[in-house]
Amino acid sequence: MPATPTQASSVGPIVTPGDVEAWLIGLGLAPAERVERDGIASWDIILDGRRRFDVRITLILDPALALVAWVHYGPPLNDMFRKTYRRLLRWNDGFPFAKFALSPDERPILETEIPVRWLDGYELGLAIARLLAICDLLLEESAELIWVGGRVPSAEGRTSRGIGLLSRYGEQLAELAGG
Repeated sequence: MPATPTQASSVGPIVTPGDVEAWLIGLGLAPAERVERDGIASWDIILDGRRRFDVRITLILDPALALVAWVHYGPPLNDMFRKTYRRLLRWNDGFPFAKFALSPDERPILETEIPVRWLDGYELGLAIARLLAICDLLLEESAELIWVGGRVPSAEGRTSRGIGLLSRYGEQLAELAGG
């Protein structure tokens, strides 16, 4: 059973880094080293979808506001990638609970935000599974953006590190899994 956020007297729920780590363990995910600065905690985890492997997901927690989960979706873009910008905007229209954006270094990212009032182990797992499912769904369409020459690395002989999570939330993400 997931831990519940600690209640703060007048500001609403507060989620601690320990809550997030407990939820990650409950989801069968090994929490990466925690980094904290100015009251904000972050973790990096590397998981696999059913088809796309080595997806780096960064979790960033502001204990009083929200948890942001985001994926470094591809390398930095240069000015010649207007087609890519249009593609990111089109994808944003198609995925209501996740958004594509550009990081400060012009790297495409895929992110989702969970306000602390809704944040628990279930919602954290669903958010991470949603990001993996979108990475799988857009594998071919984004291959040229992610890998040199658009060649998807072989997954032969590999076992997905995210398959349990994707299976656990499969019913909620059926439209992203093609089923």
